[in-house]
Amino acid sequence: MAVNVSFLQDLLNSIAEQSRQLLPSSLVGAAKEDINGLAIALVSGRGEASGVAIARQILEFYRAMGPDDRRGFFKFLAEQFKPDQVAAVAAAKAYLADPSDQTLQRLRQATESPRQELFRRLNLAPGATAEIVAMRRDMLRLPKAEPSLAAVDADMAHLLASWFNRGFLVVKKIDWQTPAAILEKIIQYEAVHEIQGWDDLRRRLDPVDRRCFAFFHPSLIDEPLIFVEVALMGDIPGSIQTVLNEKRKGGPSEAPPTTAVFYSISNCQDGLRGISFGNFLIKQVVEELVREQPQLKTFVTLSPVPHFARWLDRALADEQANAVTEADRVALQVLRDPGWLEDPEEEEAPKDALLALAAHYFMLAKSADRRPVDPVARFHLGNGARLERINWLGDVSEKGLREAHGLMVNYRYDLKEIERNHEAYANDGEIVTSRAVRTLLRAPEKPKPKLITKQPPAGGAKDSKKASLKAPE
Repeated sequence: MAVNVSFLQDLLNSIAEQSRQLLPSSLVGAAKEDINGLAIALVSGRGEASGVAIARQILEFYRAMGPDDRRGFFKFLAEQFKPDQVAAVAAAKAYLADPSDQTLQRLRQATESPRQELFRRLNLAPGATAEIVAMRRDMLRLPKAEPSLAAVDADMAHLLASWFNRGFLVVKKIDWQTPAAILEKIIQYEAVHEIQGWDDLRRRLDPVDRRCFAFFHPSLIDEPLIFVEVALMGDIPGSIQTVLNEKRKGGPSEAPPTTAVFYSISNCQDGLRGISFGNFLIKQVVEELVREQPQLKTFVTLSPVPHFARWLDRALADEQANAVTEADRVALQVLRDPGWLEDPEEEEAPKDALLALAAHYFMLAKSADRRPVDPVARFHLGNGARLERINWLGDVSEKGLREAHGLMVNYRYDLKEIERNHEAYANDGEIVTSRAVRTLLRAPEKPKPKLITKQPPAGGAKDSKKASLKAPE
């Protein structure tokens, strides 16, 4: 496979080199300042051979640019590669007057951004897909105060979502025999539990009770898109310390593992942030594991809660927050002490409040789209998992305490329920949870009745000062 891909890459490079002689003289040897002119030339309808050469030259110029020049290029695309407003309005009026397939097609053509065609033609150059992903990474790093660039990002995201459709992805097992270039990237991209060099990586890959799987795209041969680290265990763990520090198994006298724990799932490409790779990636890994280890019965994650501490800070600061009681505020004061976990008298003080508020966070706290505010929850619920358990002191590392006050979560993947759970979440926003999590959620407090004193009736009465209870209106 590698030889065939290498041959194809060499062939495309050769075509690009030879097609340079088809470029018009005005574009030959252009300075990087002429990248705007090259972009216009690329979408002007030239032949494909010259288009490959122009696309390659644009990408070469872009790589040589600094941040300010790249921002300027994106602004140029935002301003100069818009749909033709006059044509779009005319096509819309034509469709309203005659809503036929033909007028609808003309409306689609009139409203499609020329930027999309630019990026499609850029993708003709050898290795261009990776370059366009890197372009979007640069775009996402720009200050949010430039709303004019949102349309450029939307066009890039639209195309990347098509190019990185799940049907194009290939899952591969990563082990100690995987090429070093890929293993280096596993170390580099680990985003959940940092890998401390090669020895630590080997401890995660080499033992018989550890697995790692990565998803690749044919256009990014040696660049993993997402990878999953798995521990094969006898039960569902409640802490990452249990997983990372566990004595490795595999002796002949030991019982075979029955539980697969997905303890780290890392997205590798910043330029693909927000691009969905499909809703059944974890199911695909589960199926790979079952083929290899048919005795496995339980499939769970041990997941971080990266936004919980920030959400809790906002809830505590909001005097009107219904989720937080006065008792919670008192119990959670110990969190102000950085060494609270080291004091035996304080260690358990915030437990009940944190677990109850975490249940509220996962089940009731929603973003503007009415989905859970937690990004990890959105990923696993969308993949068909069930919220299984919230773990007290699941991660006592500095990062775990800072981001989630030590909490971690188990999401459970039941092969018989994955599709049903996914449909319930996708169609109705239903968050499938276990009874153990539901019991942590406190019942909402009933409104306190108002005390109303009756006014003395005319002429006075002995019971004129009796009080009555009236529920709030």
